[in-house]
Amino acid sequence: MVGIARPRTLRDVALICLGAAAMHFLTSFLGPFADHSNSIIVKTQVSSEYVQDAGQPNVFAPAQHDSSNHGHLDVAQPPAPAPAKQPDSPPARDQRQLPAQELIKPPKDLPEAVDTSHTIPETTILSHAPGWTLFQNVYMSNGTMYIVTSRPSSFPDISLMTSTGLPAENTPENIAARMPTAEDMAFLTPQEAHDRWGGDVDKAEKNRIWSVPGNTVIINEPSQFLDHYYHFCAEWLFGAWAFWQGAWNADVSPDSAAKTDAPPIHRAIFANAGAHGWRDRPGFNPYVFRSAFPALTVEVLEDWDDRIVATSSPTAPARAWHFETVLFTDRSAAFRGPICGSQTQRIAAEATEHMRKAGNLTKLWWEPVRRAVLRFAGVDERTLDLGVRADAAVAANTRMQPGAAAGSDGSLRNNRAVSGLYDSDIVITYISRQAARRHLLDPDHDALVAALEAMCKKHGWELNVVQAEKLSKEQQLAIAARTTLMLGVHGNGLTHLIMMPVTPVSTVIEIFYPQGFAQDYHWTAHALGMRHFAIWNDTYHTLPNKPQVNYPEGFQGTEIPVYAPTVVQVIEERIAGLHPL
Repeated sequence: MVGIARPRTLRDVALICLGAAAMHFLTSFLGPFADHSNSIIVKTQVSSEYVQDAGQPNVFAPAQHDSSNHGHLDVAQPPAPAPAKQPDSPPARDQRQLPAQELIKPPKDLPEAVDTSHTIPETTILSHAPGWTLFQNVYMSNGTMYIVTSRPSSFPDISLMTSTGLPAENTPENIAARMPTAEDMAFLTPQEAHDRWGGDVDKAEKNRIWSVPGNTVIINEPSQFLDHYYHFCAEWLFGAWAFWQGAWNADVSPDSAAKTDAPPIHRAIFANAGAHGWRDRPGFNPYVFRSAFPALTVEVLEDWDDRIVATSSPTAPARAWHFETVLFTDRSAAFRGPICGSQTQRIAAEATEHMRKAGNLTKLWWEPVRRAVLRFAGVDERTLDLGVRADAAVAANTRMQPGAAAGSDGSLRNNRAVSGLYDSDIVITYISRQAARRHLLDPDHDALVAALEAMCKKHGWELNVVQAEKLSKEQQLAIAARTTLMLGVHGNGLTHLIMMPVTPVSTVIEIFYPQGFAQDYHWTAHALGMRHFAIWNDTYHTLPNKPQVNYPEGFQGTEIPVYAPTVVQVIEERIAGLHPL
């Protein structure tokens, strides 16, 4: 039965007012004695950049999707005091102790975000080497990178930062065609930038600038070299990671070599290479890139063109993209540097040598990338730690004897005081190219395999004779992760050296047609702290007697000779403690 509402009388109103007054009186006098242990305290103080707690370091505020429309509430729930434990009593319902929230510390020296709605921050360079420039607050409009500054003379020449992005040929005409112009990169004063993109202050208009937050890498080179495993992973990525680590003076310690305190990279933009332009045929480039940076957003040529078109409409006011932090890389610009251009022909050399001279690269700077890829491939933690354990073993041996170790019969053997490795840890990997266009003479290949087998059996070492085309990526990486010494004819398979553990005796032996030599794996091996040997049939060369770059007739052929006893001699001497770095 539904009741019938009646109108409130004057007496009802008086009783309601009297009850409210009584409640106010009681809470005013008794409130301080009330127990608030289960109350939820809501802090309404909001900071757009940092949240400061008393006695705590600055921590980043939660990301704001729209700072003009949304605030953030920090909800703090102090844990209730734990009740005294009673014997055999079940836990009280809803009395669970909540875990304390871990403070999110800001990445090392990360520049503060800038609101470009009403300001146009000037561009600064955080670090620079030819072909590698770390910008803060750089702009792009209609395909031109803009540097906004009151002091353009304080910046490097634009030819050392960028190029036209054309494929490289070693001709005077092509070299000239790759030189940048004001259409590729230009300087604007703050007033010129405001005249182009600024809003009308009198009308309370915002600037016509759209910010791309976070940390971006822009790769300004075509697919000419990017679609090759060595040039992408062991050259471009190798250099980019070295420069990024060094620019932030990041630390990688042996106790946690998978971690770095450098800020994360949020996106990579291949401005002159399409979706297939940075992918190699075997598929290692995307495998390494995605496993090392699983949250990375990748944009390619078509996406960059979208950004260009969006800022180039002739019927709309000029507008621009603003990139908060950008590592801008350019192959042609790197070749204009003194190290890459005249010494190594490796673009990563400009990045790594710059950071080494600054003292900003730790010994284990490459380990976070290497370990991320190998862990993704299923490699166990003990294998990942081979290099760190070997270094620790050598450091702990205060009686280390220099020179070679010899057995009772006078033959060379593993000197653990130098290598830090047990015989069971030493892995020799021969990457065979007998099915490829550049390979050994068949009889020399057979003799080399037989000699390696005999050597490893004598010493108790592991031998892998690898035909990469017959193995999965995971199988190849698992072998590389254990390899102490890698050898093979000059070729793409030697790129796996970037996944080897760096021990005191880690080595790459590269077999060339006599009188031939290329910088690729020699430079990369030494950049990682490994020794490299170039074999010319029955002779070998290593630093300081490095050969000159040369591509004689027969370099790419199928009749490359090698004398197996010379290879065995180099391996045994290196493992025994000769040929130190």
